[in-house]
Amino acid sequence: MLELANVDAGYGGFQALFGISMSVKPGEAVAVIGANGAGKTTLLRIISGLLPMSSGAMTMNGVPLREIPPHKVIATGIAHVPEGRRLFPRLSVENNLKIGAYIPSARAKFSERLAFIYELFPRLKERRSQLAGTLSGGEQQMCAIGRALMSGPKLLLFDEPSMGLAPVIVAQVFELVRRIRSEGYTVLIVEQNVRQVLKFADRGYLLEAGRIKTSGTAAEMLASDDIREAYMGL
Repeated sequence: MLELANVDAGYGGFQALFGISMSVKPGEAVAVIGANGAGKTTLLRIISGLLPMSSGAMTMNGVPLREIPPHKVIATGIAHVPEGRRLFPRLSVENNLKIGAYIPSARAKFSERLAFIYELFPRLKERRSQLAGTLSGGEQQMCAIGRALMSGPKLLLFDEPSMGLAPVIVAQVFELVRRIRSEGYTVLIVEQNVRQVLKFADRGYLLEAGRIKTSGTAAEMLASDDIREAYMGL
């Protein structure tokens, strides 16, 4: 589905990613783990077109992404749930969801997609007229996920979905992501909560200083003494 080959990227004169090669197959949940500053958010921003790559190749279902404008990347089937959720706080929940359905193919199925989101997240239906900025942290994450799903994506990118949330809400957020996975969506998730995300994912990549240090099944990575010591405090 998604393929990256020798991707380099950065900001101005600063190189943040070095020779990234990775893949996400249909139906998988793939985790990218690593410390702050490792390049995880940069990686997702490259995939969704928010930052240009400086070299390398990237395809989504065989379609080269390098030359596609950012606002058209979503039409290839990629939707991004950004770090910090990035809702429009002064708009209602339902208007935030409507924004997720701006591409023509999504507008044509708006009512159907909205009904699906409300069935998946009944709390959003209850709060549909409420301003998004007044929602709890967990509800805001539901809204951000729902907004991404409104485009009818094939691949969902999650950037640090547990960031800034209380532990009890973190557990709820991972349950939301599991629910999305159970609906058949393919997921690429960036997350610092290593133990939680590797319990959920099929495979993982460890990113250190902009380079992939290791990769493997989630079970292999959970069993790795190096990862347990460095990222789980065990």
